[in-house]
Amino acid sequence: MRYLLLLFGLFLISQSALAHQGSLVGTVSDHATGLPIKGVNVRLWGMGRAAVTNELGQYRFANLPAAPYRIELSHLGYAPQSVTAVVQNDHVTAVQTHLLVASVQLGEVTVSASRAHDQQLISSLDIKLRPITNSQEILRLVPGLFIGQHAGGGKAEQIFLRGFDLDHGTDIRLTVDGMPVNMVSHAHGQGYADLHFVIPELVEGVDFKKGPYQTDKGNLATAGWVDFRTRTVLDRSFAKLEVGQYGTYRAVAGVDLLGNRGKTNNQSAYIASEYSYTDSYFDNPQRFNRFNLTGKYHGHVAPNTQLTITGSTFWSKWNHSGQIPDRAVASGLTDFFGSVDPTEGGETGRTNANVQLVTVTPRNHVIKQQLFYSNYNFELYSNFTFFKEDTVNGDQIRQRERRNLFGYNGSYSTQTTLGKSEWTTTLGAQYRQDITNGTELSHTVNRTETINRIQFGDVNELNAALYTDELVQLSSRFTVNAGVRYDFFRSQYTDRLTAAPITRQAMQGILSPKLNLYYTASPMWQFYLNTGRGFHSNDARVVVAQQGREILPTAYGSDLGVMMKPFPKLLINAAAWYLWLQQEFVYVGDEGVVEPSGRSRRIGIDLSARYQLTPHLYADLDLNTARPRAIDAETGQNYLPLAPVFTSTGGLSLQTNSGLSGSLRYRYMADRPANEDNSIVANGYFVNDLQLNYGKKHYTLGLSVQNLFDVRWKETQFATESRLKGEAAPVTEIHFTPGTPFFARLNYTYFW
Repeated sequence: MRYLLLLFGLFLISQSALAHQGSLVGTVSDHATGLPIKGVNVRLWGMGRAAVTNELGQYRFANLPAAPYRIELSHLGYAPQSVTAVVQNDHVTAVQTHLLVASVQLGEVTVSASRAHDQQLISSLDIKLRPITNSQEILRLVPGLFIGQHAGGGKAEQIFLRGFDLDHGTDIRLTVDGMPVNMVSHAHGQGYADLHFVIPELVEGVDFKKGPYQTDKGNLATAGWVDFRTRTVLDRSFAKLEVGQYGTYRAVAGVDLLGNRGKTNNQSAYIASEYSYTDSYFDNPQRFNRFNLTGKYHGHVAPNTQLTITGSTFWSKWNHSGQIPDRAVASGLTDFFGSVDPTEGGETGRTNANVQLVTVTPRNHVIKQQLFYSNYNFELYSNFTFFKEDTVNGDQIRQRERRNLFGYNGSYSTQTTLGKSEWTTTLGAQYRQDITNGTELSHTVNRTETINRIQFGDVNELNAALYTDELVQLSSRFTVNAGVRYDFFRSQYTDRLTAAPITRQAMQGILSPKLNLYYTASPMWQFYLNTGRGFHSNDARVVVAQQGREILPTAYGSDLGVMMKPFPKLLINAAAWYLWLQQEFVYVGDEGVVEPSGRSRRIGIDLSARYQLTPHLYADLDLNTARPRAIDAETGQNYLPLAPVFTSTGGLSLQTNSGLSGSLRYRYMADRPANEDNSIVANGYFVNDLQLNYGKKHYTLGLSVQNLFDVRWKETQFATESRLKGEAAPVTEIHFTPGTPFFARLNYTYFW
C-alpha cells in the first residue's frame, strides 16, 4: 500500500511539474510569397524531438523546461535555417520564421521519421530539378510510370505502371488538388483520366504512392495514386510563347491579381490561360486545338482558417490517325505516319469548381473540407477494326457522353502525446456522384452519319465512404500506420434504346484495411513494410447486367522497401512488391474496349536513385521490373497483354547560377507480350529528350526536343483482329500509333 501511495505521489508531482513547463509554437512561411510552408522538418537541437509543419505552416512543442532552445528547420528547395527561442514556465513562446528559396543540395536531404508515411522525397527532388514544360511531362514525374498517346493529343494518354496496362486509368487514382480526374463508367473506358485541363506551368508539386496503402484513397487506387498540386500563388506574372515543328504554336500567360497588397493581407489570386495548336507529324493534319482558363484565390478567412477557391474550364478538338496495322505499312497501303481511316477524331471539354477550407484549432486539431463540381463533355470517333464487321461502311464508332460530377471530402485530425509516443488520429468522410446524360456507343461513317446505336443510356453512380486512420510514432525510430475505410456503391443504369426506358441498379459495400510499418535507423536509413487491401469499381453498365455481382473486385498488395542515403549526395528508394487482383481488366482489340477478366498476380522490384554529381549537375535513374500473370489460365497462356515487364528512365539535369539549366533524358520500355500466349510481341523502344533553358530576371529562353536522335518507334501497340478493305478474311497482328519523331520547339517567357 505504501508503495502504491509513493507511486501516486510521484505521479502527481510529475504532472504538477509538467503543468508548469512551457510550450513552443512556430509558423514557417516562404520569404518571397509569405505563404505558409507545409511539411517543413523542425528539430530541437540536442533534444531528440522533431515535428513537421501542418497546412498552415505551424508546429508545436509542449512540456518544455524553461531554457533557451535552438530550432533547426529544413525543407527541400529552401536554405536550412536555425533560430533560437527562450521558453519560460507557464508561457507559450511564439516563433515566426521565413525560409529563403535555395538550390537543391542532396547533402542536406534527410530521411524523416516524423514524416515516414507521407514523405515525398523523390517527387520533390524531381520537380525542383525538372520543371514541367508540357502536358505529357506531368504524369512522367511518377517514377516507373509510362504514357502513350494513340488518338491524337486530345484524348487521355494510355498509362503503364507496375506491370499494368492501365488503359486510360483503370487502376490508378488521379486527382488535382484533391479533385478527382478519373471518370467512372466513362463512354470510352472505366476510370478514363484526362489531365489536359491542367496548365503545366501551374503544377507546383506531385504527391504519389504505389499500391493500395493509403486510407484516404479509395476507388481505383490499386496500382497507386497521384495527386497534382497547382500553385497557390504566382510569385511573378508571366507570358510565354512557343513555336515548333509541324505547325505547332502555344501561348500561355498567368497574371498575379493582388500583388504585394494581397501578400500583406495573407491573400493571393491569379488567372492563367493557355491556347495550343498543332498539325502534328501525321500525314493527315491533326488540326489540334486546346484552350484552358484557370483562376485561383487563396486567403485567410480567420487567423487559423484558410480558404482556396479554384475555377477552370477546358476545351479541345482534334483529328487523329488511329492505329495502323503492320501489314498496311508493309504493303505500301499507308505510310508509317499515315492512317487507314483519316476521319477519326474527337472533341471534349470540362469545367471545374473546387473549394477547399482548412482550419487549425487552438488545440492543433486540423479540419479539412472540400467541395468539388465538374461539368464534362466527350465525343470520340474511332475505327479499330476497319471493315471487319461492316465490309461496306466500315467499323467506325462514336463514343459520347455528357456528365455532371460533384462531391465532398472531409477529415478531422488530432494529435496526442502519450509518453514518448505521438498519436495522430484522422477521421474522414467522402462522397462522390456521377450523373451522365446520353452515354452512347454508335456505329458511324465518316464522322457525319450514324448507322445505328449500339448502346444508349444514362449512368447514375454514387460512392460514399468513411475512414479512420491512426499514425503512431512510437519512438524516434519506429512508426506504425493503421487504418480502415468502408466504401458504399450504388450503380444505376437507364437503358434508353428500348421503347420504354429500363432502369436497373445494384449496390455493394467493401471494407479496406491498411497496415504500414516504418523503422528509421538513422536520418540516412529507413525501412518500411506497406500492406493493404484496395479495389476498383466496374462500369455501371457491366454491373447491372451481372445483377450486382463483382461490382467491387478487390486487390491485395504489399511493399517491402528501403529509403537510404549510403552517401551524402546519393538518395535511393528500393522496394520489392506484390499485388493480387480478384479481377483484371483486359483490352479486347476487335471491339476497342477494356473488359473485366479473371484473377491476376504481379510481383516486381522498383529502384529509384538520385545523385548530385557536382554543385550544379544531378543524375537520376529509375528501374522497374514486373512479372504479371493471369492466375486462372494455363502456363503459357497466362500472359497479360501489353503489361510492361521492364522499364527504365533516367538522365542528367543541370542548374547553374548563371541562368543556364536543362536536362538530357531517356525512356526505355522492353518488349512485352501483346496477347495471352506471347505469340504476338509489342516491340520496345529507347527514346531521348533534351531540354535547354537560359534565364535572367525578366525572361527565359528555352529549347525542347523530343526524340533527339529521331528514332522510329511505336508509342502504343495492340494485338487487334481487323480487316482492310478488299481483304477476304480478318487478320490478327500488331496495330500501332507511331511515336513522335524529332520534334523541336522554342519558347520565350517574360516575367514581370
